[in-house]
Parts: sequence; C-alpha cells; structure tokens
Amino acid sequence: MTTRWLTAEEQRAWRAYIAATHLLEDAIDRQLQQDAGMPHLYYSILANLSDVPDRRLRMTDLAEKSKITRSRLTYAVTRLEKDGLVRREGCPSDKRGSTAVLTDEGMAVLERTAPGHVETVRAAIFDHLTPEQVRQMEEISAGIVRALEEPEDVPWRRRSTPSCS
Repeated sequence: MTTRWLTAEEQRAWRAYIAATHLLEDAIDRQLQQDAGMPHLYYSILANLSDVPDRRLRMTDLAEKSKITRSRLTYAVTRLEKDGLVRREGCPSDKRGSTAVLTDEGMAVLERTAPGHVETVRAAIFDHLTPEQVRQMEEISAGIVRALEEPEDVPWRRRSTPSCS
C-alpha cells in the first residue's frame, strides 16, 4: 500500500488544528481546575448528566455520550461520587448495569462553574470567528465526528444497551 502523504496545505491545517486543540484543552482545564477543582472531562460528565431527564444516564450511555471508555468513565464517576457530585444506582432491569445520577450538589457546582467555562470558550474561540466561520466550524467538526463514529467498534460504544427501568 502506498502512503498518501499530506500535502503542504493539509500539513499546515493539521498542525494548526493540533496546536489549537492542545491550547484550547489546556485553557479549559486551567479554568475548570481554578473554578471547580476538576478537569474538563469531569465537568463534561456533569454537563452531560444535566442535559437529560431526571439528570440520570445508564453508565454505558454516559460513556458513549462522553466519548470515553467505560473503564475511564468508571474511574471518573468514582471520583465524582467521592466529591458528592454524582451517585450511582443499580439498574433494576439489568443487575450488571448501573446508572449515574447528578446530585443537587453536582448541579450547583455546574451552575456555579458554567459562566466561567462559557467565557473561556467564548474568549478562546467564538470571539475570533465570524458567523460564517462558526457555521463552517460546526460543519467541519460534524463531518469529522461522523467519520470517526462510523465504525461500530469504537471503544465507548456497546452494541446493545437495554434501558434501566
């Protein structure tokens, strides 16, 4: 098989993307550590739980929504549980399954931290883009997500996930 090397333009775009994502993740992590004492991943787990009815999700569904492996999610949720921000409940319909639930304390931390987080994202990205560039960014990002989520064997996806009821 012949290697399809990046063109000079693609190489510049790739390196700019890598630099931007590393710097952005660092800026977000610093802000969240300062304001909430947690990394971006933990904040994202809280945010994902806050977006669903009853602030609860089956752990496998939360792993898929968070785009992380179930083992990494288990580690993060254990830490969030120790801080009283999330609790785990058993799944009545599947004794092997469990559900993560955002506690009132977790919701309060999220509400207190969200304004600083949004300001960090706005200052790092959206204040520097035109409305057309924002639309293009969404389109490009959605295309990348579609391509990367296409395989069924992505580590955070499980073929069958019965719901907890």
